[in-house]
Amino acid sequence: MSFSVAQGFTKSLAMTVLSEIGDKTFFAAAILAMRHPRRLVLSGCLTALIVMTILSVLVGWAAPNLMSRKWTHHITTLLFFGFGLWSLWDGFNEEGEAQELAEVEAKLDADWKPNGGMNKEGSKDDDELKKQRRPILTQLFSPIFLKAFSITFFGEWGDKSQLATIGLAADENPFGVVLGGIIGQALCTTAAVLGGKSLASQISERIVALSGGVLFIVFGIQSFLSTAEP
Repeated sequence: MSFSVAQGFTKSLAMTVLSEIGDKTFFAAAILAMRHPRRLVLSGCLTALIVMTILSVLVGWAAPNLMSRKWTHHITTLLFFGFGLWSLWDGFNEEGEAQELAEVEAKLDADWKPNGGMNKEGSKDDDELKKQRRPILTQLFSPIFLKAFSITFFGEWGDKSQLATIGLAADENPFGVVLGGIIGQALCTTAAVLGGKSLASQISERIVALSGGVLFIVFGIQSFLSTAEP
């Protein structure tokens, strides 16, 4: 593994793990796994995160072709500093403690209750009718898989970790960033599905946010001191 690939891999892995633990998609995966088969939730969430990581890296990789490498380097440096300050602010803000978990639970409960109060009588007939009326996509994939995929994909869209991945891919080796991002997402999603809610209650959200903020600041300083490759 070349140095550039290893550097991109290390940065992407560390950034992904510290960004995703305690994130909304982390809690969503944990809550969905309590109500649905874990393998479907894990495959749906992980597929969405892998697709999102690859798309983000492709955007970051293409950015230097749309503008000069010098400008993408400066923008990436500013992103790292900006995300670092953002994470530090979240870490020092006490009101944010466990707020994301409450928001995700409320949102999923609102979606869950209308579908959970069905009577068992005639449920088999209703299920058969529903299967016949399903769109082609839901006939090919499990509805639970699609639900986990859509919640995770759209929850990550425009998120801090996605934008950071784009910036990282614009300044580091894209292959290393993809590899580190996917492994980091796999670790976090698996932990969330196997016991994310209890794990999140034992890990200090403030420490995770502060650690992520420090990491982004370190990346920003390193990017500022380095020169953009031509």
